[in-house]
Amino acid sequence: MKYTQLGRTGLKVSRIVLGTMNFGPQTDEASSHSIMDAALAAGVNFFDTANVYGWGENKGRTEEILGTWFAKGGGRRDKTVLATKVYGNMGADGAAWPNHDKLSAANIRRAVDASLKRLQTDHIDLYQFHHVDRRTPFEEIWQAIEVLIQQGKILYAGSSNFPGYKIAQANETAARHGRLGLVSEQCLYNLAERRAEMEVIPAAEEYGLGVIPWSPLHGGLLGGVIKKESEGSRRASGRSADALANTAVRAQVQAYEDLLDKHGLEPGETALAWLLTRPGVTGPIVGPRTEEQLTSALRAVEVELSQEVLDGLDEIFPGPGASPEAFAW
Repeated sequence: MKYTQLGRTGLKVSRIVLGTMNFGPQTDEASSHSIMDAALAAGVNFFDTANVYGWGENKGRTEEILGTWFAKGGGRRDKTVLATKVYGNMGADGAAWPNHDKLSAANIRRAVDASLKRLQTDHIDLYQFHHVDRRTPFEEIWQAIEVLIQQGKILYAGSSNFPGYKIAQANETAARHGRLGLVSEQCLYNLAERRAEMEVIPAAEEYGLGVIPWSPLHGGLLGGVIKKESEGSRRASGRSADALANTAVRAQVQAYEDLLDKHGLEPGETALAWLLTRPGVTGPIVGPRTEEQLTSALRAVEVELSQEVLDGLDEIFPGPGASPEAFAW
């Protein structure tokens, strides 16, 4: 495994991030524990979750699965850089009591204590805002975060799904109060979805945030979906099925798979390896349902992409271009 600093911090994290969203809904507790053991054995030390994972009536279940894994001991918690998130409505019926969601100081305090209890730990390494809260001022948010840092409950704060201007606003507010501010941004970013390159990633780089891409295979679209369909091993579903219904998208994905086949590269590993070449990227989040999927994702760290392949990928999936040139003279 290879490691890098998380943004401008001194924290060293693996270049592959273990996403746990499938733990509970699709992968049972025993299998989830096995995947985490395998990840740790391979050197993956950066685990990402969220308080809402488990979904529906089981919100919080994923954090509980991590908690029972930590409780096994063996240095599991000490070796793990643990990231979770706050914002979501934690009511099982989708109707939270007032002040039981978003980023008010009241909810941040309540949510972190609930996460710590489910995770069976005394601190969270990276506490991430899962979405922007347009009604809560950053002065209030940073005051709440500073209290948690002083209490030893969290070490760093990060964002997720923030636009560039909110990253700037958050860190300018933090700087005025002598605080560290955001150290990471978790955003949707992959070969097929590159809009983050216009504003989000430049803002993250300017303010020293590590970029943590989620959905690096774009819902399976970049994982060799057409080849798997033709071989009968797996049918497209969800986001990838919807995308392939578009003739132009299907042609684009076919060109992608043809390019990689020509160079003897695996699509899923290449999509992850491409992200590892991108400026500002700390590491993509992979969300394996099985140990086999984890093993495949780990190989991406060793994949070397030639300039010919990189140029070909840019031709098939052109980025939006720099801002403001992408939309102005």
